[in-house]
Amino acid sequence: MTTVTVEDPRQPEIEAMLRAGDAYALSLYPADSCYMLDLDELTAEGVTVFVARDGAGTATGMAALVNRGDATGELKRLFVAENGRGQGVATAVMDALEAAARAQSIHTLQLETGPKQLAAIALYERRGYHHIENFGPYVGDEFSVCMEKPLT
Repeated sequence: MTTVTVEDPRQPEIEAMLRAGDAYALSLYPADSCYMLDLDELTAEGVTVFVARDGAGTATGMAALVNRGDATGELKRLFVAENGRGQGVATAVMDALEAAARAQSIHTLQLETGPKQLAAIALYERRGYHHIENFGPYVGDEFSVCMEKPLT
């Protein structure tokens, strides 16, 4: 059974997941095309970190919600550890994150991923995200795929 709660990312298990996510992204894309929030950014005002845990309490996945304060938000750092893959962890994390975004009066949720992450793109499409022009720091980056979903 997977539970998802808001947690401080400054925990060894979460930091290990962040390192694994960094390593994975860097294995696919150049460093200047990897836009991952670091620990300080994940603990900043307006950022909420969601952690999925299995029945034994082991962290199996995570994601962050960045509330921009203008009724839009960005999904960052979605990652599922190997021990959580194929068990609906990403769906559980996204359900919690999107519910929290709605509760924070976020009307549009955006994200950036990479073109080689086909499983992630398929997940986002199944959840109602559609492709948009690259925004913000992703403009002009050939390794960025941007998507958004209206939450209203």
